Amino acid sequence: MSQRIYCISGLGANEQVFSKLQLENVELVFLNWLVPMVNEPIESYAKRMFQVVKEHHPVLMGVSFGGMICIEIAKLFEIKKLILISSVKQKTEIPFWFRIAATLQLHRLIRPETAKILSPFENYFLGVQSIDEKKMTDTFRKQVDKNYLRWAIHQIVHWSNVTIPSNCLHIHGTGDRIFPSRYVKADYLIQNGGHFMVYNKAGEISPIINRELSSICSPVK
Repeated sequence: MSQRIYCISGLGANEQVFSKLQLENVELVFLNWLVPMVNEPIESYAKRMFQVVKEHHPVLMGVSFGGMICIEIAKLFEIKKLILISSVKQKTEIPFWFRIAATLQLHRLIRPETAKILSPFENYFLGVQSIDEKKMTDTFRKQVDKNYLRWAIHQIVHWSNVTIPSNCLHIHGTGDRIFPSRYVKADYLIQNGGHFMVYNKAGEISPIINRELSSICSPVK
């Protein structure tokens, strides 16, 4: 028997980002990104993402934008536990320059076609370090759906959530350059953890999750 956790990766990424986690008696189930409908609200998108989950009161785990989607799901359905990694819980935790970008429509300048040129800057902000990590993010950029990418970036800079689920566990890195830790009220801070720490700091994150789950989760068959 094992506890099932439904995982949502960061923007355009996939289940590989969770591959370094060492969780005890846990089955990870990955919720794949969907292609958004035209002008689809984030609430509607979150509801569609959750449709594949048949379990009552599940445990969710989201990284970055995946964590924001998890928050939206938790506003619609009863969740046993919500684990956020390198993410934000409400609009006040989003840096002010995101709001400036939204006001000036600067986020519309980001397109998949420019990914190759911008990849060194993106890797810097992600905290990507090793050759393995760089190859992984390059693969994400090549595979990401253009419509999804434009929609997701728009949702991030315009996110207006003020509701924080009471059963939320927030793990963040002090070296996160996308969502700086000074704006975030996290339950646990990983020293020098960057935005990609779910992968390259998994050894420090795993014990936290194991400890938290042991106190609230009962295994499922």
